[in-house]
Amino acid sequence: MAEIFGVTTDYLLKDNASRANSEHPIKESVETVKKLPTVSMEEASEFLRIEEKNAPLIALGVSLCILSPILLILLFGFSSSGILGISENLAGGLGITILLIMIATAVFIFISYRNREKRYDFLKTEEIDTVYGVTQIAKEKKETFEKTFNMNISIGVILCILAPIPLLISSFLTEKEYIISVMIGLLLTIITVAVNMFIRVGIINSSYDILLQTGDYTPDKKKASKVSDKLAGIYWPIVLAVYLAWSLPTNNWNVTWVVWPVAGVLYVVVVSIAKILTSEK
Repeated sequence: MAEIFGVTTDYLLKDNASRANSEHPIKESVETVKKLPTVSMEEASEFLRIEEKNAPLIALGVSLCILSPILLILLFGFSSSGILGISENLAGGLGITILLIMIATAVFIFISYRNREKRYDFLKTEEIDTVYGVTQIAKEKKETFEKTFNMNISIGVILCILAPIPLLISSFLTEKEYIISVMIGLLLTIITVAVNMFIRVGIINSSYDILLQTGDYTPDKKKASKVSDKLAGIYWPIVLAVYLAWSLPTNNWNVTWVVWPVAGVLYVVVVSIAKILTSEK
């Protein structure tokens, strides 16, 4: 089993010893533990491998979603300023086409990820038990990854803070639409880089928390996550409907894209409120 994770048997023995020391003589407790789904060493290894492989793909999919309106914004800005010599209708057509292609590509990535990970859903939603060795190895991997995780999160936060600066400066210096459009594109690009970093390291770090049942994956938080999953199935279709209902009649695609970042922020608020109300019941 040690060979699966590439560690010495000391880690397995440590984890086994800690489990032996924490066993309770109460028969009722033992029976409760036995009812929990048990994760084998092979399952844990395969789960971590899938998460490490999927992390950059999911980050790419989210990045495509954030970047998708940039060309549309730029084309509208250039057409309004008469730089490219194209009409607003042509600019809108090209921009929307690219936007939809990028969104479709992202959706394909998300569906593929979902299909690969589906069999391990119970790890994220149910309280689990693990065979000896898994806990100790997950701890070791998490500790090794901690420096990379903290570095990426720190750089990402700094990028988010600095991202609006070019747009703010340009808005004070000029009112030319094409310049403002370029600065908005730059803002979204910087945000994309930061979000990409968050997701890449976040998924990998979360995979360790899932096996350890720590962080956002404690038994109590797993129950709360079921609430957010149900909300997501209702919330995002409504957001899409609002976006299309606003965009199609008005044709203001260069403006209506703000629905998505606003919806993203509001989603966090809605989920937080729902979790609070659920925990109080």
